Amino acid sequence: MRTDFDPAETGTRRFYQLMTSVVVPRPIAWVSTRSAAGVDNLAPHSFFTVAGVAPPVVQFTSVGRKDSLRNIEATGEFVVCLTPEPLFEQVNATGTDFDDDTSEFDTVGLVREPSRTVAPPRVASSPVALECRLRQVVEVGSCFLVLGDVLHAAVHTETLGEDGLPTLDRLAPLSRLGRDEWGAPPQVREITRIPVEQWPGHYRKG
Repeated sequence: MRTDFDPAETGTRRFYQLMTSVVVPRPIAWVSTRSAAGVDNLAPHSFFTVAGVAPPVVQFTSVGRKDSLRNIEATGEFVVCLTPEPLFEQVNATGTDFDDDTSEFDTVGLVREPSRTVAPPRVASSPVALECRLRQVVEVGSCFLVLGDVLHAAVHTETLGEDGLPTLDRLAPLSRLGRDEWGAPPQVREITRIPVEQWPGHYRKG
């Protein structure tokens, strides 16, 4: 037995709540921007993923026209910082709808760190920062998909494993769930992808 939800009948807000309750967990882009007036903004966006590899591109969605989007359109630059579990309360606090002349860095008490390739600062205590240049903004109804070319990645050295890449346990990333729920770093399982040649009964044509 299933319960059916029709977007047209359910309503925008309710269907949004449904979507964010089932598309879980979602990584969070902690987006740092600088306004044309020089105010540093910081806000979490939980519609976030990798969009391309060569060149490296990340994307996040602004649900509505928010300060992050306006600043990026004005300057063409932004930084995506990782949201680690120890900064849980600060990440949540930066989601407050402050006036556009208020810096979340100062209000929440987060230390800035200069970026190497763009003007917006990094969150100094965030283990990873991806410095980005705007590639494209795609309007999708009431939302705006922001794609950025990754110009530089700055990673805290202590998060790197023996292979030179960050490990999940050292990053301790937060994720967003439904309602007011957040996800802690998950249990990790490993499995190797099975090559097609190893499937029983496999044969190559010709």
